[in-house]
Amino acid sequence: MNGTQWIIFFFIIQVIHGLATWKLHIKAGRKAWEAFIPVYNSVILMKIINRPWWWTILLFLPIANLIMFPVVWVETARSFGKKSTLDTFLAIITLGFYNFYLNYVEDVKYVENRGLIAGSIAGDWISSILFAIVAATIVHTYVMQPFVIPSSSLEKTLLVGDFLFVSKFHYGARVPMTTVGLPMVHDSIPKTKTKSYLFNDKYEERNTSWINKLQLPYMRLPGFENIERNEIVVFNQPADTLLNMNDFTPDRNYYKPIDKKTNLVKRCVGIPGDNLEIKAGDVYINGEKNVLSKRAHLQFFYNVKTKGDIRQLFNKYEITESSGYVTYYIENKYLEDPKLRDFINSSADIELKVIGKDSIKTEVSGNVTQRFFNRLNMSVANTNYIGNMTEELAAKVAKDPSVISLEKVNSETTDSRLFPQDSEYAFTADNFGPIYIPKKGESLELTIENYPLYKRVIGEYERNIIISRGNQILINGEVATSYTFKQDYYWMMGDNRQNSIDSRYWGFVPFDHVVGKPVLVWMSFDTVKKKIRWDRLFTTVHGTGKTTSYLIPVILLIGGLIAFNRFRKRKKK
Repeated sequence: MNGTQWIIFFFIIQVIHGLATWKLHIKAGRKAWEAFIPVYNSVILMKIINRPWWWTILLFLPIANLIMFPVVWVETARSFGKKSTLDTFLAIITLGFYNFYLNYVEDVKYVENRGLIAGSIAGDWISSILFAIVAATIVHTYVMQPFVIPSSSLEKTLLVGDFLFVSKFHYGARVPMTTVGLPMVHDSIPKTKTKSYLFNDKYEERNTSWINKLQLPYMRLPGFENIERNEIVVFNQPADTLLNMNDFTPDRNYYKPIDKKTNLVKRCVGIPGDNLEIKAGDVYINGEKNVLSKRAHLQFFYNVKTKGDIRQLFNKYEITESSGYVTYYIENKYLEDPKLRDFINSSADIELKVIGKDSIKTEVSGNVTQRFFNRLNMSVANTNYIGNMTEELAAKVAKDPSVISLEKVNSETTDSRLFPQDSEYAFTADNFGPIYIPKKGESLELTIENYPLYKRVIGEYERNIIISRGNQILINGEVATSYTFKQDYYWMMGDNRQNSIDSRYWGFVPFDHVVGKPVLVWMSFDTVKKKIRWDRLFTTVHGTGKTTSYLIPVILLIGGLIAFNRFRKRKKK
């Protein structure tokens, strides 16, 4: 719904509330008209049910209000003597319309200065749990959200199994756009494939469904800092198709609301207004190579040839991400033997590729069975593997006696999945751009050449209808030669440069997709070795110096607070 529709909906709710409670207001010693004044009626209702005025604020906080409304319905019934389990059930199951029954049918009496403790142990427990959920939801939505690193795209900087606290207030907390959903649950209910929110995901019905019309427009509370270049940021993946995370076709992400798209964490290497280019895997901003802090650990793939056991080499240097193949020597006399040549040709499961040949032996690659290996008296020529490592580690590996050669991989093969998914842009993952990153308020000349780069921004993210017709570009039916951007955009990439799905695949990240800033690693669990990484507990995410664990100071602080609290209680007694 747009702003006008939400205002109309708001006033309809206020009228319903007034009709359901105006007689109850009179019985509580208030005026009937007070039940119909928006917001003011909520403040008065808090006085009637003997609850603090700031509960009114909770009624207008998306998601948290889904819990607060049932609480207020139940508290209203209890304020007029209806405190049985059946009354509580009816107040909730009728979505508050039980108040109509109390208002017009039941001859209830107002219980002034009633006790705030529930009439039963079960009721007391329910109230406590509900308020704990409300408090946690507010913190989770507007202050700080826990997040776990799911993939290795920032490996060596942030590790798989790192548990983060993500600040919502640094860049300004984003007000939830999805109004009906489970609190503190993202896109699906844990351990199920069931959505945790109400939304019609059918492409053809996305703009007409009444459920989707309950979406709030994008709003964000004021923040106290902007996203800076090279900061690590948590955001919603722009091209989240859910059904197939490897499908980056631009028109497949409409069916998920922005705040329910998959949360990702990457490094913001390009900010609004930057001109960005990637050369041999390195990022260049406005013509200069982007320099990261010493805390950042860029990783690249390296071709490694070794005369030893590749597994031993990789284990020695703790290289966990790798792939590759082995080449073999076959003496030429075996290849010249007619019987053995027939044996090779008759082996359907054997496929060899000749790499090189001299007067004595031939070097081949392919899948080789042990029987084939023994029959042809083959020997290992070279192990050719790709290992993922930092530049510092690559320098060490290159000096290992078993290594024949080590060369950084520079992809020169175009990938149809790469942004902007257009054949006119022959980008590779390691050689990309140059491109301009849109900035709010700045204008860009639109041409048929740069149309593929900004079609998604103008059409999807900024809600316009944009098409090309011949050499012309039409925006909302009118010919356009330039466009002024309505919000800022960013370029997000992983430090694990050749093993990261990032902006190279789905393009610019709009500011309305930004979730927050990770500030602290409070827990880290090595999923491979099945143990806690104690040296990473309570370490800061950003900074320039060496990563330092503040676990001991945190333990001492908690111990000090506990001791002080006990001392204070003893002194009070």
